[in-house]
Amino acid sequence: MKTVFILLLVISTSASAQFPRFKVLAFYNKHVESAHVEFANDAIKFFKDLTVGRGFVFDTTSNMADLNDDKIKDYQLLMMINDFPHSPPQREAFEKYMKNGGGWFGFHVAAYNDRTTKWPWFVDFLGGAVFNRNNWPPMPAKLVIDDTTHPVTKGLPTTFIAPINEWYQWKPSPRERKNIKVLATLSYDNYPFGLKDIIPGGDTPVMWTNLDYRMIYLNMGHGPHIFTDATQNRLIISALRWVIATDKKGNVFEH
Repeated sequence: MKTVFILLLVISTSASAQFPRFKVLAFYNKHVESAHVEFANDAIKFFKDLTVGRGFVFDTTSNMADLNDDKIKDYQLLMMINDFPHSPPQREAFEKYMKNGGGWFGFHVAAYNDRTTKWPWFVDFLGGAVFNRNNWPPMPAKLVIDDTTHPVTKGLPTTFIAPINEWYQWKPSPRERKNIKVLATLSYDNYPFGLKDIIPGGDTPVMWTNLDYRMIYLNMGHGPHIFTDATQNRLIISALRWVIATDKKGNVFEH
């Protein structure tokens, strides 16, 4: 009986050391554009469903003041679902977290910035990308996978039709930066794109990473249709996994 107890203790200790593998803190806002709130509700359910088996912890907060050194220090990834840092203390905490090797996964409006933002580091973090224009109304779009050998996009088709979304075009395109790796782009087959607000043409990356940080930005995030496509869902899951796996402290999936 004593031997069995010791064996169970060893198994229990081993399991607790492996699971959960990592922790995510997701920020969302309940008082923004209704389509962004719809997306947030769907995103929270989608990621919480992935925690089955205690694979990882997915905590959420609607209080951006939680973006502080003490709160975020134990999380391997910060997710911005439909909001972004606003106050100087929040921005300072986020910069410090990222410069120290933290992970970030941002959707849609999480990257929004214009001439009123006045946060040079964040613009640089996004590869110099500043919001230029968007299509309207929200529409499905043909996407091109730029590199099918990257861990995030490996195994995906070279093109697929993404569900209904509002698509942002940036100026300058983040592709112009050498430290930016674009993973997915609006196909030129879409242009002219929109009915009221039209993107007539040009380079429109919709997913990329800044190679100087552990981060992914994904343009999807408007309305209740984002998680209705299996290909796009796989892309989202692969992106989350890749950001976690590239932690300089070690790949938690190899233990």
